[in-house]
Amino acid sequence: MKYFQELLSARPAIDQLYNDAYLSKGINVSMLRLDKIHPEISGNKIFKLYYFLKEAMESSHKTIITFGGAWSNHLSATAYACHILGIKCIGFARGEEPKAYSHTLRFCKEQGMHLRFISREMYKKINSKNFIEGLKSEFGGHTLVPEGGFSVSGVKGAEKIMGFIEKENYTHVCCPVGTATTFTGLVNGINGNIQVIGFSVLKNLGDITERLNTLKADLKKNFVFNGDYHFGGYAKKTNELIAFMNRFYEDNKIPLDFVYTGKMMFGIDDLINNNYFARNTNILCIHTGGLQGNQSLPAGTLNF
Repeated sequence: MKYFQELLSARPAIDQLYNDAYLSKGINVSMLRLDKIHPEISGNKIFKLYYFLKEAMESSHKTIITFGGAWSNHLSATAYACHILGIKCIGFARGEEPKAYSHTLRFCKEQGMHLRFISREMYKKINSKNFIEGLKSEFGGHTLVPEGGFSVSGVKGAEKIMGFIEKENYTHVCCPVGTATTFTGLVNGINGNIQVIGFSVLKNLGDITERLNTLKADLKKNFVFNGDYHFGGYAKKTNELIAFMNRFYEDNKIPLDFVYTGKMMFGIDDLINNNYFARNTNILCIHTGGLQGNQSLPAGTLNF
């Protein structure tokens, strides 16, 4: 685990974003580059996985079971981390086995992950008692990592992200929201008057309150959940979003992914331009990585 402890203690870059519209409104925007922590265990994934990996390493079974889709950043990060640590890794992939594997699934297999494909209907039941009991019967002892690390352990790991932030300098910290695990970790980890804003990447995430309660979020903290910039739902995109990502790269030389960070940055940009933030606001955006998902796009879609 020393390798991963060193990754988590290495301070990533914080890049200033330059935009005349932001400056004219007296608003400062910068980005915490978690995507630069590691080329394979990108962004927030290593934080959410940390305590699961630690548990598996300290166990006698040294086995991890987890779940994800064909382009899951979580699956690829888990596969790589388990390979480095010598942990047996079983990944349940959503959907029938494809004739041609995605880049992500090929990578997982190369790292030694044992892939099991299950129907989308069965995948909906992965959190049921019967399914979990079936895993115990088939595989014996193991560490079970929920999809996306959705758990109190994942939150505890995500809280470590706040250790990279000079808290007194920021009025707002923003992140994309999928499972809400990283969002909850940031909320629980904040001190002072910082407001955490979460930008949903899913359409109609109506159970956000239930998720926050399950993850044991500190509801007394200062946070806002925004569901207006999902662009049709998880992994959905529009020409407007892609055009924004290309302009953002031209201006800042920072690549965004279209599933998570691209949607968050579009939302922040739109809110600034519509005077949501007061003058002298100092915003820190969390780049949560996941750039490998861009490889699902046709060649030439992005200019980076």
